[in-house]
Amino acid sequence: MSRYEREFGTDWERLDKDEATDRAYAIGVAERLGEYNREELEAIYAEMNSAYHKSMVELAYDEGRNEAKEAAETTNADRDALWADLINGEKTYIDEGDVPTGGRDGLPSALDSSELLDRQSVDSTDAVDRPDFLDR
Repeated sequence: MSRYEREFGTDWERLDKDEATDRAYAIGVAERLGEYNREELEAIYAEMNSAYHKSMVELAYDEGRNEAKEAAETTNADRDALWADLINGEKTYIDEGDVPTGGRDGLPSALDSSELLDRQSVDSTDAVDRPDFLDR
């Protein structure tokens, strides 16, 4: 029995769009982990009664595949851990190349608080002072 079948079961009779997208996402994750269940995906797709809902199912499936691929590439967790994290958890996998660097605490230098303090040393009342030519 596959991870998907254990988690979701395949004996449903009706699905709303939220259940369908959850299941499509899980099928996408399972497929990236080596468990194929195209018949279930086609049945879910056929259950949707509008083009909008069908496109949501397709997007959820693609998102599941993409997130599982990214998670597998960025961590060395086993397949069961990836499944648990992606389906049951709220973990987000970030590519190390996307992590901001520079500045203090990894912030870009433009957002470094010491840089902001230096900018505020300028006299902020200059903009509302009387112009020099009126001081004669």
